[in-house]
Amino acid sequence: MALIVQKYGGTSVGSVERIQAVAQRVYKTVKAGNSLVVVVSAMGKTTDGLVKLANEISSNPNRREMDMLLSTGEQVTIALLSMALQELGQPAISMTGAQVGIVTEAEHSRARILHIETTRLTRHINEGKVVVVAGFQGTSSAKEMEITTLGRGGSDTSAVAIAAALRANFCEIYTDVPGILTTDPRLVAEAQLMDSITCNEMLELASLGAKVLHPRAVEIARNYGVPLVVRSSWTDHPGTWVTSAIPQGRSLINLEIACPVDHVEFDIDQAKVALLRVPDKPGVAARLFGEISRQKVDVDLIIQSIHEGNSNDIAFTVTTPILKRAEAVTAAIAPALRSQSNPKFDEAEVMVKNNIAKVSIAGAGMIGRPGVAAKMFATLAEAGVNIQMISTSEVKVSCVVNAAECDRAVSALRSAFEIEAKSKGELLTPNSCRDAINRVSTPHSSPTPPVRGVALDLNQARLAIRQLPDQPGMAAKLFGLLAQHNISVDMIIQSQRCRVIDGVPRRDIAFTVSRMDGESAKEMLTQVAAELGWGEVVLDSAIAKVSIVGAGMVGQPGVAAKMFEALAQEQINIQMIATSEIKISCVVAQEQGVKALQAIHAAFELAGSDKFVVPA
Repeated sequence: MALIVQKYGGTSVGSVERIQAVAQRVYKTVKAGNSLVVVVSAMGKTTDGLVKLANEISSNPNRREMDMLLSTGEQVTIALLSMALQELGQPAISMTGAQVGIVTEAEHSRARILHIETTRLTRHINEGKVVVVAGFQGTSSAKEMEITTLGRGGSDTSAVAIAAALRANFCEIYTDVPGILTTDPRLVAEAQLMDSITCNEMLELASLGAKVLHPRAVEIARNYGVPLVVRSSWTDHPGTWVTSAIPQGRSLINLEIACPVDHVEFDIDQAKVALLRVPDKPGVAARLFGEISRQKVDVDLIIQSIHEGNSNDIAFTVTTPILKRAEAVTAAIAPALRSQSNPKFDEAEVMVKNNIAKVSIAGAGMIGRPGVAAKMFATLAEAGVNIQMISTSEVKVSCVVNAAECDRAVSALRSAFEIEAKSKGELLTPNSCRDAINRVSTPHSSPTPPVRGVALDLNQARLAIRQLPDQPGMAAKLFGLLAQHNISVDMIIQSQRCRVIDGVPRRDIAFTVSRMDGESAKEMLTQVAAELGWGEVVLDSAIAKVSIVGAGMVGQPGVAAKMFEALAQEQINIQMIATSEIKISCVVAQEQGVKALQAIHAAFELAGSDKFVVPA
């Protein structure tokens, strides 16, 4: 007999007929000999209707009262589903988040789960009842009893957290698609269904806008080793399994807020190659990395910052043994990349930097927590370590620093994030870091495709600060300010071109935020720019971010080149590039976002023979 947690979204319980269909599925699962907890969302568009009512009363409704209002949607569903189960002869009981014992932060509208008191829940399960739980909600404490909600995707989060607390055998997420697809079937009808995907890959896809699973739910599954499967409410298809590495015995206290960082990693076997002043036009990145791929040069990080005038800079890191080959390839292609339309345009210049190291913090607790990256940058600044490159993902933030400062950086980060060495006096070696990455990213012994999915995010804006002083502490101040205002940052790109103004070396820095945070972030940063010696703050909301994700791209030189070539063939200009071990993201013009997604999906031959239609 298995203990299973099932979650049904708003579409799955959107009518009486659909609630009865869910009851039949639950009943069948129980009759197969399983114990069951069912977590449900509000019916259909109920939450949207409640928000509309609130906005008719107030243009700025109180967050506490909004939680009180929105939590009622799930209570309707749990009562109706419990009644439907009882009509089938199945004992069932409905419970709100507070009755279940979901205790959260005292933060209305976006609370995180601290712990779940499972005594009452377990008693009902042992009595043979199906416990039907209101997702998306909890209570701030047993004393205050303030109703809180978990924010967007909160029912996913509730379900996986309950599965972790109960140590359930697995958690099933029922939705309106048959599982995890290679991309959004609304944009690519031939999107292919995956049998399985790793938690790290799913974290990237979920955070990039794939709406099947919320990132916080995947984060909990990864941290606590909860087997997770996404299935359709309408069919008996086996769905997609989301797999994770063996958990490291995390405490269930402070469930969503403890230990945002698991590891501090480093690699001193790195060198940087930068190509400065290349034309800002389609095809440049494709040509450069196409040649790099043909020469079998394996690249680690790739960054391209915002353009300056009609030119741009592209930088990448390689391991030291292949630096000479990488430099030779780049130097050979540089003259061919000079502007043909403007003979006065400066020739592309190759810049090589030896003796660098990549220092990273890794963990699945960084999602939506702007303070984590800011804390890393502040820690490096306090240690006197200057940051040369930054790469961000949902599970890792990496900084390139001088190799001579690596030990100091690692020690400072370990202390700041309270990470113990593997044994007394021992630091992770570069090889052990790579082994750890491979263990987490590649759970199967058989080769995996280099790219598992393609995602499009149309809800981002880009901010750029011109002429930021290139010295320790600048990134810490910038992203510390954003963290104080609870603004989460996604891509962060530091330009490679350095200008000395009044004796101070300066670089541009660009980053992306949620579009709804763009204007307020610009206003806040503009107010402090002059005081801190920064240049102009520039906002662009007409962007799209298209990304490929796959654990199999590690050690595959041609993956980036294929992505860039697909965009070049459609005459889509790449405005920014950022990479991690399992993700490559490009910023393009907003109006070209869907075309970029479709071109990349086709280039990697991810289309299947079936066409999936998402129910209304």
